[in-house]
Amino acid sequence: MKELIVTNNPLVNEKFNAVMDVEYREVDFLGILEVMRDRIHSGHKLLTHPLSSSLKPNETPYKSAILSAKSFGSVDFESLSIIESSIESTKKFQRDKKTPNWSPNCLEDFQVIDSSVIEQAVDMKKHM
Repeated sequence: MKELIVTNNPLVNEKFNAVMDVEYREVDFLGILEVMRDRIHSGHKLLTHPLSSSLKPNETPYKSAILSAKSFGSVDFESLSIIESSIESTKKFQRDKKTPNWSPNCLEDFQVIDSSVIEQAVDMKKHM
């Protein structure tokens, strides 16, 4: 199955754009989950969990996930349930404590962490 990375991480966009389909958006954490939800509503399937990693949604501004590159024409309800739950969880965390205004060095670190998580997922998919 052809895959699509949906991300708000410029490092992921830079690293994977030449080898995979990447949808890069300059939005916040919640915004990129909503982009993923829109894709799911149009028939795409989640192939990785949108909240994978030990970082909480109010700690990092970056998130990447892998979805099917093609639309299957109907909503995958498991994917929809996962993304809706992830959106609600993100809202809860951000309501309790907003994401800090991190320094540029910290932002770069968060980009590397997110990139590493998605890179591992891509590598695992290659070996399946």
